[in-house]
Amino acid sequence: MGEVRVVVEAEVRPTEDYEKVLEAVKAFFEPDSLRIEKAGRSTIIVAQSGSLMSLEKLHQALRLERILDAARKAMKRGLQGDTLVFYVHKQAALRGKLSFVSSDSESPLGAIRFTIYHPDLESVIDWLAPPTRQGKPLYEREPPV
Repeated sequence: MGEVRVVVEAEVRPTEDYEKVLEAVKAFFEPDSLRIEKAGRSTIIVAQSGSLMSLEKLHQALRLERILDAARKAMKRGLQGDTLVFYVHKQAALRGKLSFVSSDSESPLGAIRFTIYHPDLESVIDWLAPPTRQGKPLYEREPPV
């Protein structure tokens, strides 16, 4: 059985306010720990959790904003073995809106990168963004353990 881990990273560009970028990260994620990494002139916020429940805000936002199909497609694209990677638009997140982008460069000030490690990522996707019919989820699942 593999380890469950969620890592959310966001670059703080020189023109940005650290607190605002942190607020954007926390809009859809509840970290257990936070650290700052320096990469050249850049500062990167690295937020981590050992539980899928840290994604409960994301889970709720997907339903409120009715973007389950777009989310499911973005997540399926980001499946790589036992790793799932997807990107969220940073400025939209700061406004409390969830918008998926396909790469860091699609968001003018960089995107927020979500990386999920879990032994059954298909179940994670089914929990976060189940398939829909006419915009309604076909089922709702409990978060996988």
